[in-house]
Amino acid sequence: MDGTFNENDISRVVEADRANVWHHLIQHQPFFNGADPKIIVEGKGIKVWDQKGIEHIDAVSGGVWTVNVGYGRETIGDAVRDAIVKMNFFGGTVGSVPGALFAEKLLTKMPGLDRVYYCNSGSEANEKAFKMVRQIAHKRYGGKKHKILYRDRDYHGTTIACLSAGGQDERNAQYGPYTPGFVRVPHCLEYRKHEQDGAPDQNYGEWAANQIEEIILREGPDTVGALCLEPVTAGGGVIEAPDGYWPRVQEICKKYDILLHIDEVVCGVGRTGEWFGYQHYGIKPDFVTMAKGVASGYAAIACMVTTNEVFDMFKDDTSDHLNYFRDISTFGGCTAGPAAAIENMRIIEDEDLLGNTVAMGDYMLDQLSALKDKHKVIGDVRGKGLFLGAELVADRDSREPADEKMVQAVVGHCMKQAVIIGATNRSLPGRNNTLCFSPALIATKDNIDHIVGAVDTALTDVFG
Repeated sequence: MDGTFNENDISRVVEADRANVWHHLIQHQPFFNGADPKIIVEGKGIKVWDQKGIEHIDAVSGGVWTVNVGYGRETIGDAVRDAIVKMNFFGGTVGSVPGALFAEKLLTKMPGLDRVYYCNSGSEANEKAFKMVRQIAHKRYGGKKHKILYRDRDYHGTTIACLSAGGQDERNAQYGPYTPGFVRVPHCLEYRKHEQDGAPDQNYGEWAANQIEEIILREGPDTVGALCLEPVTAGGGVIEAPDGYWPRVQEICKKYDILLHIDEVVCGVGRTGEWFGYQHYGIKPDFVTMAKGVASGYAAIACMVTTNEVFDMFKDDTSDHLNYFRDISTFGGCTAGPAAAIENMRIIEDEDLLGNTVAMGDYMLDQLSALKDKHKVIGDVRGKGLFLGAELVADRDSREPADEKMVQAVVGHCMKQAVIIGATNRSLPGRNNTLCFSPALIATKDNIDHIVGAVDTALTDVFG
């Protein structure tokens, strides 16, 4: 480790964690049966160190696709310190210097979008877009055009409304009843098209998009206000839509006057090799939401970005005392987030991390494909940039998913080799079988070889 940890007895920290902290996404009983919670003490580059001083390669950018520029960036820390000492916070009814400057810089990367609304998490950013759609429905359509379509396997956050727009039934389980007015459309995973009635062998992407139109017609186009999609599905299996999908989606939205909401919480700010995932596909969204990579986890920040056409609907009648977006996000008024985001973006530009993401993403995809040739348990490898997945199957011909316990055993085996990878987890009933990879955008060939080598060893030991 490069830094200094001033607590001489780290066991005290472990016990304090065990006794007081409620961790995310895990069962805690093992911590009361002799297992210790893992404490990440320090990070540098693409590596992190735990409480035992063990060095790990982090292939999931902080566990949840976040630390895009890597750990230990002193210039981001300096930017945050300078901002908060001068002016740390004021509620978002007024502006801030970092907030104004980051919004200006961000929008230069997003032609056709005009306004940035600051908040503190991806869930909240999506909630803001949902609320805008609902308010527009009341302002212009008598409340009727309020339904929001979302896609099977996609994920948009943890609040009840976001879970209502969540296409992952295990993640949603036991949190209902859900918010009404959210309607699911089918997924577009070509590898599993055999599970969809009527899916063709040719032009599957266009067919998958046409299933959205069928649901719009079923619900009534005059009731549908927005369609919310991830550009590349993340926790639902790392799914890039097939050719023909996105142009047809755009066409459908225009045909029925439906606002297109692209959730870039995972893909945004370089993860796929473009500033934003939607930019690979030539589409023009009405809302773009983002969070994780915006400041690479150095400060909490999320943004809901929209067009002047949407913005103008909230100021077109000043005589109406309800005719503005009556919403606030407390920590959207912090200066730390936009200050960190400005420096985060500078690093990506100056170090050409978009170019590195494309090159290393192609390299990693090739290495995973070679692994597929070696291990018949890998049914499919896919993804975009440094956002990749390998779906594990019990049988390649039937495409029966691998046993989830064995998939998690691969993750655990890699952890024992001090390589941290991910897998779809408690998301899709019977379909939590995809290994997930999202190393920092600074990843090198040596890093990728290390990661893929660990997976190779784990697959051999777990599956034989």
